[in-house]
Amino acid sequence: MSFQNSPNSGWTGQGAGQGTGQAGGSGPIAARPVAVEASNSFLTHAFLWMFVGLLLSAGVAVLGQSSPALVSFTESYGLLLLIGVLVLPMVIGFGIQRIGATAALGLFFVYAAALGLILGMIVASYPRASVVSAFLTSAGMFGGAALYGATTKRSLAAMRGFLTMALIGLVVALVVNIFLASSTISWVLSLVGVVLFTALTAYDVQRIQVGQLVAMTGSVEKAAVLGALNLYLDFVNLFLFLLRLFGGRR
Repeated sequence: MSFQNSPNSGWTGQGAGQGTGQAGGSGPIAARPVAVEASNSFLTHAFLWMFVGLLLSAGVAVLGQSSPALVSFTESYGLLLLIGVLVLPMVIGFGIQRIGATAALGLFFVYAAALGLILGMIVASYPRASVVSAFLTSAGMFGGAALYGATTKRSLAAMRGFLTMALIGLVVALVVNIFLASSTISWVLSLVGVVLFTALTAYDVQRIQVGQLVAMTGSVEKAAVLGALNLYLDFVNLFLFLLRLFGGRR
């Protein structure tokens, strides 16, 4: 099964692992202040594993497109891969308190590798210039949103309900547009996706920084994996929606 012509390839199962309905995403942002050293440590751990996951996905994507065997595997078992990348964030998120940090990290890497195969198929259907432009733009927007989330004195907890409803609405609209196959609706949804995942980035960074994930999991190591998963999904989805906006599909 090929994902190259999927009109809704800009979403990677975020409803289960992201934002306010995300992996372990219940509860408001912690109100108690966290020491600067601790908050920096929370963010450092999360961003470290997020970048490792992104590098793994990029490496698998490149390898997958350079290997005829992997291309054939991805096309043949694309549906199973898609199911896997939808289910794994839920497994990590809902099982984080019952599994060890090492097991959670291993599942995150499996997820990143599986998604890398799918990303390779998607990216291969766009001109290199569009891919580079989308990547640089998403990196800039992600970095700006992350910086805002880490430095703002304003609590972003009030965004939780709005982000939840927006995420659910976006998922439903993407599924409906599979059948409508409307390029106009697809463009609008891509724009909404960019705005939504930019906002989610700021929200997630603040959640990590104030120690909400640590308080929820009872472990800095588990919180780092959970935070990395959320940030990884923010970046990947932001990139994919921007890629659709840049267009130029072959």
